[in-house]
Amino acid sequence: MRVNRMKMKQTPKTPVYRRLSDQIKAEILSGKRAPGSSLPSERSMAQILGVHRNTVAKAYNELKAEELIDSRQGVGYLVHAAEPKTTKNEIRGKISPKEGKHKKVNWKARIKDEYQDMEVTFDDLFQRFGDKNVISMGSGIASPGIYDRENIARVLSSLISEEGRTQYFYSPYKGDRMLRQKIVSLLSTKGVRATTGQIQILTETNQALDFIVTLLLKPGDTVIMEEPVSPDAYRAMELAGARIMTIPVDRDGMDTEALERLAAAHDPSLIFVNSSFHDPTGAILSLERRKKVLEIASRWRIPVVEEDAASELVYEGEKLPPIKAFDTEGNVIYIYSFSLTFVPGLSLAFVVADKEVIQGLSYLVPVRMMSVDWVAQKLIARYLDDGTYYELLDVFRENYARKQELICRALDEMKPLGIRYQKPRGGVYIWCRLPDGVDSKSFINDAYKSGLALLPGYVFYPFKNGGRDHIRINYSFETEERLDEGLHILRELLEKELKKSTGTQKTEQAGTSKI
Repeated sequence: MRVNRMKMKQTPKTPVYRRLSDQIKAEILSGKRAPGSSLPSERSMAQILGVHRNTVAKAYNELKAEELIDSRQGVGYLVHAAEPKTTKNEIRGKISPKEGKHKKVNWKARIKDEYQDMEVTFDDLFQRFGDKNVISMGSGIASPGIYDRENIARVLSSLISEEGRTQYFYSPYKGDRMLRQKIVSLLSTKGVRATTGQIQILTETNQALDFIVTLLLKPGDTVIMEEPVSPDAYRAMELAGARIMTIPVDRDGMDTEALERLAAAHDPSLIFVNSSFHDPTGAILSLERRKKVLEIASRWRIPVVEEDAASELVYEGEKLPPIKAFDTEGNVIYIYSFSLTFVPGLSLAFVVADKEVIQGLSYLVPVRMMSVDWVAQKLIARYLDDGTYYELLDVFRENYARKQELICRALDEMKPLGIRYQKPRGGVYIWCRLPDGVDSKSFINDAYKSGLALLPGYVFYPFKNGGRDHIRINYSFETEERLDEGLHILRELLEKELKKSTGTQKTEQAGTSKI
């Protein structure tokens, strides 16, 4: 069969499925594969080429989308009976399409590979909240069982009565004045001095990053980030067309010696740092390194964007002041989020920065969103005003700390199965190294099929050059009972991997002994 001699062109940057579809397409267009001739099944083609069946399926779907092949129940895949009327360039919109039959856009060809390369989507991993069939240990949002819903209802009712008609108005572009006043007080507990004019209220951290990079970055600008790093952060930089340079993270956070070298050599436009309970590793940037980041930024006049969403969630040791607390020159843009310590659906974030920066950010509000949610702003302002928010922080810390202990005890028991981790001093994430030879992408796919949502490590690497042996476990959302169920699933999956590995070793040993 011709497929046995198929040699796909070796282009490492091109996905395997795309190489396969291009090869078959070339054979069809050249006449080597006649109309009506059959293609091997997905399973057969996978065996012939030594690839995963899903790879073949994606290639065949590409060809079907271009109307080069058909699939018929009971028959399989057949070369399209009619000669194709469009070329690849036409499908991608590089030249005008020919007149005649209207065709659907080939979305698979247009959407970037990094947004369609997972069998389990990010929507599956992040958004299956409340689904009894999926235990969510992939996303870091607050558990609905922590906060007092009855009290929230009373406060909301009171706000609507007191505010009268004003609840129907848009809030000021910088955010509700009372809320910004209360945030000034909140910041003072963290050692940060600010005025209401230095604060911009936004809906979430992702939006804050989007606004900041829109304001500051031009295509080609260099940005220095940690690695691993939150996918939301580096994607914001990518969308701005920035040139990303990364620095490794250890137990004490970003390597500031490496930062100094890169800052001196590459004239970066921005430094991004996740200072407390770094996502995904859980590392805390040490006090010495916090001051060093600021010193480097001041020396080279580089803006620093500091994300500090989890700084309140310290379970062991002292709480460090943010980098912003030492910033006397206004070089740090500070992002704080309520997503982990308040009602998820009513959560907000705010930015603290120089007044010129805030003026620019407030200009983007009516352009991008018109106004920040009135209800969320008034509710959080009230909670800050009467001290309820600070009481709630204690409840969150107690709940998360208890869950962290549950996770760590279970992981300790799984160490003989090959899993490794370092216990963070707080936060809501645990960064785990899988046993040798276990790929995180296939592992999380298997986990999801078993009812457990985790995040694979490689999504935290901008260049996808690491993290294939890691997963991130989150414990903020689910109850302790559900987390315990998820940990049982995790253990079963690791036991299967161990059995698989042991079986492979025995086979190899048997083969060696025969030789």
